[in-house]
Amino acid sequence: MTEDVVILEPGDERAKKIARAMASKKASDILAFMRGGEYSSSQISEALSFPITTVSYHLDNLHNAGMIDIVRTRWSEKGREMKIYGLRDQLLIVSPATKDIRSILLKYASLFIVLLFATFMMAVVAPLIASGGLAGAPDLEKAIQSPSPAFGVAQEDGVLREPGGGFQVPIHDLVMAFFSGGCLVLFLLIAYELYLYFRK
Repeated sequence: MTEDVVILEPGDERAKKIARAMASKKASDILAFMRGGEYSSSQISEALSFPITTVSYHLDNLHNAGMIDIVRTRWSEKGREMKIYGLRDQLLIVSPATKDIRSILLKYASLFIVLLFATFMMAVVAPLIASGGLAGAPDLEKAIQSPSPAFGVAQEDGVLREPGGGFQVPIHDLVMAFFSGGCLVLFLLIAYELYLYFRK
């Protein structure tokens, strides 16, 4: 037998199987009897005075629900293969659903606020670096302002320029591109989580 901890959410497939398997008092009686060891269907039928077909039906349901295991097989005196069943050593925990639509949206609302803050900081800090007003970052300032071959661009009047004056990118366009890209990523993540939620 295996040892495990199983956390079930109401409505998931295994929880439904367990509910169906445990709906009958006979199934509960069989499980209670099996706490004493490992038994075949005929042994359970004889001990509880249940018809063998009833016992086999409930054993199949309990096995499909993961409540019991087939621990081994043996041969009867009549030459038939017999399954020996035992309780699965596990702890079942029923937990309410951990996510709903409101919690999903709240999580991504907080991420959107972080994105807004990051965009705002980028819009404020980039012009300061360009104008030389940000102390303590000479290397970064030099990398943005000078047409270094390592960086390939120069910063003048809030515009990133390629050496030679060919390529121009206004800083506010870079900020908007950052914000738009972040919004797109958040939208895709929300759509994926909602898809998983409704699929479940």
